Amino acid sequence: MTGLTPEDLAVVLLSLKVATVATLCALPLAFAAAYALARGSFPGRSLLDAAVHLPLVLPPVATGYALLLLLGRQGLLGEPLSRLGIVLAFDWTGAALAAAVMAFPLMVRPIRLSIEAAPPHADQAARTLGAGWWSRLARVTLPLSLPGIAAGGVLGFAKALGEFGATITFAAAIPGVSLTLPSAIYQAIQTPGAEQRAAALCLLAAAIAVAAVMGADALTRWALKRLGK
Repeated sequence: MTGLTPEDLAVVLLSLKVATVATLCALPLAFAAAYALARGSFPGRSLLDAAVHLPLVLPPVATGYALLLLLGRQGLLGEPLSRLGIVLAFDWTGAALAAAVMAFPLMVRPIRLSIEAAPPHADQAARTLGAGWWSRLARVTLPLSLPGIAAGGVLGFAKALGEFGATITFAAAIPGVSLTLPSAIYQAIQTPGAEQRAAALCLLAAAIAVAAVMGADALTRWALKRLGK
């Protein structure tokens, strides 16, 4: 693609790495939160629901700043972690964490809807037959919520791939370290004479987005086929 350099391709590979790690790390937690909100009845449920959706209503820069205060080198948790050699701020791992936080609500929503749409008699029948909670979760709830998990995973990946505000605040935009595709596009737009590079990066981002949508459709059809729908 014209206008792209080896450095730009490295940015794309880093962005895919960040989005993949963010999705894989956040998806199990998203399922746990979705299950608790869909099936649970406990004190603080409304608070959990609000906390899950907080990244959607907060400005992304505010979320990134909160991560910086909490997990930066001088942060509440970041300082003891840095003494153990674990540094997240201004690194690709920090970019993945920020992307995961921003993508988390978009993962929880479709999974929760999928769990709520599952026929309740299936879980009740399994319980009547003596199946324990873990067995019902693995053999009933998980298979029935596969469409939501697939949709949530792809939505989360797409959000993580396009995340800018929280990522640049918490991880900055260090070439070769934490410079992701949205940050590279922003830098190119701000640089005189770099219009061709900015356009090439935008086209590449659009191609990846289309591939993600097609992947979501394929995963959803596969999940529905597994359920016999």
